[in-house]
Amino acid sequence: MRVAVVAGPDPGHAFPAIALCLRFLAAGDAPTLLTGAQWLETARAAGVDAVLLAGLDPQDGEDDGDAGAKIHHRAARMAQLNLAGLRSVAPDLVVSDVITVCGGMAAELLGLPWVELNPHPLYLPSKGLPPLGSGLAPGVGLRGRARDGLMRALTARSVRDGDRQRAQARAGIGLPAADPGPLRRLIATLPALEVPRPDWPAEAVVVGPLHFEPTSHVLHPPAGDGPLVVVAPSTATTGTAGLAEVALSALRPGQNLPEGTRVAVSRLAGADMEIPPWAVVGLGRQDELLAQADVMVCGGGHGIVSKTLLHGVPLVTVPGGGDQWEIANRVVRQGSGPLIRPLSAEALVTAVSEVLSGPSHRGAAQRAAASAGTVADPVRVCHDALSAAG
Repeated sequence: MRVAVVAGPDPGHAFPAIALCLRFLAAGDAPTLLTGAQWLETARAAGVDAVLLAGLDPQDGEDDGDAGAKIHHRAARMAQLNLAGLRSVAPDLVVSDVITVCGGMAAELLGLPWVELNPHPLYLPSKGLPPLGSGLAPGVGLRGRARDGLMRALTARSVRDGDRQRAQARAGIGLPAADPGPLRRLIATLPALEVPRPDWPAEAVVVGPLHFEPTSHVLHPPAGDGPLVVVAPSTATTGTAGLAEVALSALRPGQNLPEGTRVAVSRLAGADMEIPPWAVVGLGRQDELLAQADVMVCGGGHGIVSKTLLHGVPLVTVPGGGDQWEIANRVVRQGSGPLIRPLSAEALVTAVSEVLSGPSHRGAAQRAAASAGTVADPVRVCHDALSAAG
């Protein structure tokens, strides 16, 4: 099967797309990745055929501050710009990232079946959940359900505006205004991070997290046998700023943490800061660090959270914007670690000390890791969807 996998350049979306391509390759399929220029060589070095996704840069007059316009109207323009590239790939199936909507639109224009990749939990609105981003657990009892209903009503206008913008964008490039949706939605998360809902879509399948390490370099922690704290600042533009700097100044062995505590800061930007002797900073394989870690400190993005939990490691989340508040609160409710907001040295030390002080958070993280045993194979889901489509 020839597959075109479409994803924008944000690491939280490009990396899962590369990981999915590698899964297709391992199954004997022929995937081609369409993504931003910064990840083309990285994907190719991993053995994935990769070509540029055209139209990512905004044109004059496009408002990046308008999420609806960015997701829908730019997607319509990009769908047309990428038709020639998709034709040259000649895919049997298109897999389109959930926020890189152009892939699905282009597939429809070409009459191709397509599947949506969600590199996080299912974020569609539900009649049984509070709105996404609230961080709240589903309400219980009459008062709890009434609260959720009121919150859904308050956000319904935004949902309708988004639906209208998508319909206008689709009609503008010759597609039916009503979006038929994908054949399947690959929900690339751990079951432990999902929230049960009464209206789970029939086409949505939990396939487990899709992770890709963008480097082969190993970042070796400082020598010793004390607790290892791994810090992974957010790669998102909406992430909490200054996490690495606060961690390096606050997490001091023998002062406010156990003697021998070590810190490893894993980040794409490398080591351009003052580094104390008990710490290392740089780009390195996070899976190698997590195999040794006692606690992870991160921004709450789904990628690093799910990767940490897959290793059975507890974590402290420092959520920024986007969906990080939602994910961080799900981690707290699941029991794998506390969150802190706003970021401060005192709050960070308190939270890390709490995780290191007993086994409860690690036990919850290990239970989250075990939930991966119930997920479906994303490649098999795609093959089955294509077969069912005829």
